[in-house]
Amino acid sequence: MAVALYVGRFAPSPTGPLHHGSLVAALASWLDARAHGGRWLVRIEDIDPPREEAGATRAQLAALSALGLTPDEPPAVQSVRTGLYQQALARLQASGHIYACTCSRTAVEQAAQRLGLAPNVYPGTCRNGTSARAPACLRVRVSAQTVQFVDRACGPYSQQLDREVGDFVVRRADGLWAYQLAVVVDDADQQITDVVRGADLLDNTPRQIYLQRLLQLPTPRYLHVPLVLNASGEKLSKQSGAAPLDLSDPLRELERAWRHLGFAATGAASVPDFLSHAVAAWQGRWRPGQSAADTIGSPPLSL
Repeated sequence: MAVALYVGRFAPSPTGPLHHGSLVAALASWLDARAHGGRWLVRIEDIDPPREEAGATRAQLAALSALGLTPDEPPAVQSVRTGLYQQALARLQASGHIYACTCSRTAVEQAAQRLGLAPNVYPGTCRNGTSARAPACLRVRVSAQTVQFVDRACGPYSQQLDREVGDFVVRRADGLWAYQLAVVVDDADQQITDVVRGADLLDNTPRQIYLQRLLQLPTPRYLHVPLVLNASGEKLSKQSGAAPLDLSDPLRELERAWRHLGFAATGAASVPDFLSHAVAAWQGRWRPGQSAADTIGSPPLSL
C-alpha cells in the first residue's frame, strides 16, 4: 500500500534532550512515513537562540539513532535557511499582507478585553499604521474567513482567524523569525506531504494553511497525535520538568511511546523487531488523506 511521493518529517527544537512527549511525535511521524513507503526527514528548528541549549542538536540526533529512527537524508537546519524566509516575507509585503506592529503583550490583552475578544487575540490596533518608536514585529493581515481542514486523527477542524487569532506575527520585534512562517516555508521547500505532530499544534494549523494560500504553496495532510501530559495535566516539556529519555533501554522507551499512541505492547525482543511490528500495525490503521473517523475500528484519537 505504498503511496507515491510521501514525505514526512520530525522537527524538534534544540531546547534540551528528547523526552517521552517528543518521542511520541517522532515515532508517529517515522511510522507513518515507513508504513506508506515514504521518506522521513529531520529538521532542526533552531531559530530561537535564547531558548536553545548547547549540544542539544547533537544529543537529539544521537537519541533518534539509538531508537532506530533514522532519517533518509542529513538533517536540515533552520538557522541556515533564513534567505527562504526573507523571500516569503518579501512576497507577503509586496501583496500588502504585512504591517508593522509595536503593541506590547499587555497592550494586546487590554485592547482585546475592551472588544470582548479572548486575551491572546490581536485586535488589529496597528493595522492602519503606528507612530510609536518601539521595536516592531511584523504581522500578517487575516481576513474574516473560516479556515477548515480534516485532520487524519481528529477529524474536521475549523477556525475563524479574525475572531479566534487575529493578525499574527511572522517576524518578531527582536528580528527572529516566527514559527508560523518558518514552518510553512520549510514544509514547502522540503516537499513535505504529511505532517504528523502533537495535538498542541492543531490550532496552529489554520494559520499555516492561511499562509500557504497567500504564498500559493501546497497544503500537506495533517495528523495530530495525543499529547503526553505530566501529573499536573500540563504538556510534557523541558519547562514542565520532562525527564530525558533513558537511552540505556531504547526498546522500553519505544514501547512506552507506542502504548501512548493507542496500541498494545508488541512484546518485541529488539528495536528492529519492534519497528517491524509497529510499521505493520500502523499500516493497518492509518492511510494518508483519511481521517480516523473513516477508518473502520479506529475512532479518533483522544486529545
